Amino acid sequence: MKKALIALLMVFLLVTGTVFAGGRRDAAGGNTNRVGISMPTQSAERWVIEGNFMVEELQKMGHETILQFGEDIVGTQVSQIENMLARGVDVLIITPIDGGALNSVLQRAKRAGVVIIAYDRLLTDTQHVDYYMTFDSLAIGNLMGSAIVDGLDLRNAAGPFNVELFAGSLDDNNTVFYFDGGVEMLKPYIDSGKVVIKSGQTTLAQAATLGWAAEVAQARMDNILAAHYADGSRVHAILSPYDGLSIGIISSLRAVGYGTAARPWPVITGQDAELPSVRAILAGEQYATVLLDYFSLALGAITIANEYMSGSPISVINKPDYYNNGVKVVPAYAINAMTVTRTNVVQEAERIGLWTRAEMMGN
Repeated sequence: MKKALIALLMVFLLVTGTVFAGGRRDAAGGNTNRVGISMPTQSAERWVIEGNFMVEELQKMGHETILQFGEDIVGTQVSQIENMLARGVDVLIITPIDGGALNSVLQRAKRAGVVIIAYDRLLTDTQHVDYYMTFDSLAIGNLMGSAIVDGLDLRNAAGPFNVELFAGSLDDNNTVFYFDGGVEMLKPYIDSGKVVIKSGQTTLAQAATLGWAAEVAQARMDNILAAHYADGSRVHAILSPYDGLSIGIISSLRAVGYGTAARPWPVITGQDAELPSVRAILAGEQYATVLLDYFSLALGAITIANEYMSGSPISVINKPDYYNNGVKVVPAYAINAMTVTRTNVVQEAERIGLWTRAEMMGN
């Protein structure tokens, strides 16, 4: 990754005096220093990027790693975590496919003395989780809603504007925060009639997208267009919480003539700054995405893992009593995100080391 990120990590380690000893002992009396990283899927670019980054940095620090992807199948993720436990991991970093479906295997992990870090998605309805690494999910939803406010100039324009709402998968704890945060910013304009949800689909259950799947979002957009916009009216904006969904929505809109002078692209939001969406933003198809500094979040998980195995106090928690998983309050490290549009996406994505300018430009 970018030299600046590695330099930042090295400075942090020097300042905190972190060492690479400790951890649980294996049968021979030596330190195992082994970290299991359980990611949900390889189909979303960010999990591959973050998983590989954690492996690279943890191995540089002298730790062994096991990285596996559940490919959006809960049973596969459970089996993979069981395999990691059998191989004697000290720490588990888990992004759950279904936040509430892992309690049994997490219980076995805690009996073995493993520290469990929920990564980006909270492990819910269980006491067997120690830390939570996350972006501020409600604030991210606010950013998405604000992008529509700005993109349509709702503060000044007369309207009315037709807006449709999309949400993520209901088995992801973040989904409700993204949706509520987005709707919170639009609500004054909905209440005044300046924003109209023409489909009438305003609830989280109606807007949810099973498995965060692009094809599910595309099919729902197809249905909305056919049922509610066949009269020639136009969609002016779409609240989308993830770039993968945005790309599916764009495909649906393109099929009925959007992206032309007669039907310009709506203001479409997103999240993750995935490469196809960055290119879509540069092409004028997608209006904005929420850029997440994955590397800072990953460094937080790396720090917790390393500090635990060294016997040092955990230093990075900044929200000790904010996130309740239904059973307990989970100490968390939450970091901020930012909205990027055509004017700054290349600069900001390049700054954090996510994509090179050449990659974003398709060169």
